Amino acid sequence: MHSLLRLSVLLIFAGCSNASSNGGGSPAENCGGLHNDSGNSGGAGPAGGVNGSLGVGGSVGTGGKVGVGSGGTPPDASLGGNSSAGGSPAATGGSGNSAASTCRNLFLERGHTSAEIASKLTKTWDSLFAGTDQQRVYYEVGQDEAYILDVANDDVRSEGVSYGMMIALQLDQRVAFDRLWNWASRHMLHTTGPRKGYFAWQCGKDGQKRDPNPASDGEAYFATALLFADARWGSSTGVDYAAAARDILTTMLHKEDGGVVESVMNMFNKTEKMVVFTPYASAALFTDPSYHLPAFYEVWAKSAPSVEDAAFWAEAATTSRAFFGKTMHPTTGLAPDYALFDGQPTGAGHMEFRFDAWRVIGNLAVDAAWWGKNTEAAALARRLLAFFEKEGVASYGNQYALDGNKLSGDHSPGLVAMNALGALALPQGEADAFIDALWSLEPPSGQYRYYDGMLYALAMLHASGQFRVYGPAAAAAACH
Repeated sequence: MHSLLRLSVLLIFAGCSNASSNGGGSPAENCGGLHNDSGNSGGAGPAGGVNGSLGVGGSVGTGGKVGVGSGGTPPDASLGGNSSAGGSPAATGGSGNSAASTCRNLFLERGHTSAEIASKLTKTWDSLFAGTDQQRVYYEVGQDEAYILDVANDDVRSEGVSYGMMIALQLDQRVAFDRLWNWASRHMLHTTGPRKGYFAWQCGKDGQKRDPNPASDGEAYFATALLFADARWGSSTGVDYAAAARDILTTMLHKEDGGVVESVMNMFNKTEKMVVFTPYASAALFTDPSYHLPAFYEVWAKSAPSVEDAAFWAEAATTSRAFFGKTMHPTTGLAPDYALFDGQPTGAGHMEFRFDAWRVIGNLAVDAAWWGKNTEAAALARRLLAFFEKEGVASYGNQYALDGNKLSGDHSPGLVAMNALGALALPQGEADAFIDALWSLEPPSGQYRYYDGMLYALAMLHASGQFRVYGPAAAAAACH
């Protein structure tokens, strides 16, 4: 992500300020709003089970049963209460999904019970969405809006709101989902001008746009969460989720159809068949490896409004899979924050493995688990995890040069969470230490809980087999 003032590649890469991390650890770089929060792995965890037990068949707040694991009923319960008063937001109007999850459950493989796993998920939601002011990142506004707050930077980002929507969708929290979408569509979405259809990546808590340009990861999660919402809940509450998703996908791919206006471009380079860093001026001439989400592109291909768009999204998925092998270091497996379309690192201060790049292993592994089309996925995951195992599973740093030279000694829960997902690309038993490291974490709290917390929540859903594919793509995916 970048500041409005950075209108060229050189300016985008310049001018970083520092914010201390981990209460006195190495500074966490703050480059134009990059989600760069080195987390607090030692924060106090929230009190679990505040709305009832969340075990197999257990009572959860005002409704439903939640089971986790093979043969269990996935989270489709109301975790009742008013989130602004400290309870979990209630899900209303959703029928949920009564079929057993087909997704791999890493925690079950490690011997944890379904009740223990479900309790972990409840604790995650209760902390990040309904916890104290040192725990929550979800804040309700007015009658029907909510945002996800980047606490350290005191702003609202399309990344965080879209992640929050996906987390709410997977846990069947429709009220929270709709509140977040209302905020994003009313305050972040451009409805006029050359950026019409895109979302401002950075806003104030008052809803004012701070940087009008979009960030490609936000659009990707918005579109996918909306597609899943339509499949899971239908569009019976006045919001046509499917139409909103199609609008986003069409804008991403066809913004230039009428010509480039004021340097605003497509979010995907049609020649390279690759997502760009941001679709504006020279920032569209390179990419961010962590923005590559081939698992989602397969979903889009099966929901596209035209044969041509479907073919493009399928090709983009194939391209991103090959790109992982090009951009991840041949010895360490580390990827840079920013890269050229050929995978080579680019951008002063971003040619290294930093905060964006944490997510690459998660994107690669989830795609492997859902679609099984990347023949290199296991080798790439094995290479990266071998590097971190050598560095010490309980103590590795959170920033490195691509050759493995440590740049920060901070040990961040967001990176721990993403590395655990590497196990999804590997046979059972190969990455147990990384799964155990995620299990041992408490939901992040304190000043840097936003980025760490969002990655932690997403990882908990994936690792527990509860991050599922909904809609036309579900039948073809291994995880639904």
